[in-house]
Amino acid sequence: MLSLPIPVIRVLRKLGQDIRDARRRRRIPAAILAQRASISRTTVSKVDKGEPGVSRGTYANVLSVLGMADIAKLLAKLPKHC
Repeated sequence: MLSLPIPVIRVLRKLGQDIRDARRRRRIPAAILAQRASISRTTVSKVDKGEPGVSRGTYANVLSVLGMADIAKLLAKLPKHC
């Protein structure tokens, strides 16, 4: 388990909730999102929960698939240590 500061964990959880809510508003099942993002259904579940072990590239890819490309671009530009 990664040891991250509590504020970082909160931000990731909020990001996961926002992604899950956006997916549901668009009525995209997790299995379809997984297929479109070329990730597993298990990884979609981890993204929805905001788990810190998911790569920022995966978060950016999912955001892009959901049509949130501007946010995905910002996320992709973060330094690797973030």
